[in-house]
Amino acid sequence: MNHEIYSCKGHPPCQSNAPPPPYAPLSSAPQHTPLLPPKDHHVAAVLALGRGSRPIARACIAAIMDRLHGTSDAHVALKCLITLRHVVARGTFILRDQLSFFPVGGGRNFFNVSAFRDGRDVETWEISSWVRWYGAVLESNLIASRILGVYISPSSDLTQNNHTITSLLNSDLMKEIDVLVGIVEELSNFPDSLHCQQNNLIYEAVNFAGEDYRSTQSQIGARLSECVDRIDESSFGESAELTRCLVRLQECRERLVALFVNRQRNDAFWDLVRETTVKAEEERDRGRWTVTVSESTRFEERVKGPSQRLMLAYGGVWDRVPLTVMPAMA
Repeated sequence: MNHEIYSCKGHPPCQSNAPPPPYAPLSSAPQHTPLLPPKDHHVAAVLALGRGSRPIARACIAAIMDRLHGTSDAHVALKCLITLRHVVARGTFILRDQLSFFPVGGGRNFFNVSAFRDGRDVETWEISSWVRWYGAVLESNLIASRILGVYISPSSDLTQNNHTITSLLNSDLMKEIDVLVGIVEELSNFPDSLHCQQNNLIYEAVNFAGEDYRSTQSQIGARLSECVDRIDESSFGESAELTRCLVRLQECRERLVALFVNRQRNDAFWDLVRETTVKAEEERDRGRWTVTVSESTRFEERVKGPSQRLMLAYGGVWDRVPLTVMPAMA
């Protein structure tokens, strides 16, 4: 197995007599089990590096990203993405920070698999579409984590985040809901080739996506509950924006049911979405009526003016003809 994973630009190559770094098996091409997810002890070795220094953590993530960007093998790419998901879900702050710092700015750690293609045969071509999908899902998760200040994973502690949610401004609350709905939209953009889940790597990716989907639902639900508490104080624009987000969310439901068909459904979440939508639409319509009445009142005030009587000559005498002259409107 080739252990020279540091040979990429910016990293000195390892000496041939040096012991291989613990993450070498993950970033090297699989030679015996290409269709299997990364082994537990390999993942554990990567996660252990997060308990060391920041330079070591940076080198670890750089090696995996270099492998991801440098391969044209769909199986290798999926292994890299699955490994990175382990980092997001279970890694230390130092290790995760090496990932979360870059996507927003589009730096070198941006996954950049939107154009990935493995055209060796029909199977690898189909698997490539799942590589692109899962890469987009992970990217949306990391981008959301920068805005929310919390990673979307089963290990996220929602109770510690509740105080932060209640202290948010309405505009910030809507921004967070918007980015969370973006994760759900990426999840729903999965390829139509659902039969590919027979592939162990794709099955693993979908399984992790299901876990993150449930975590995303929890994050959205906490914020929708806060929106319900504030709904009477919402402006017309805020109610309209919330309604648009909820419509986008509901448009994803049918496809997500197809993707996670064998997994437990979260009907309580969708009940909350539906109830919040009804309340947001009512508040939006009430706000629209208030705006309409207010505009009408201002219009009447602008056109109202004092009646002026003009003296008009008629039949040789002056008749008083009442004529209302409206002042020019601005």
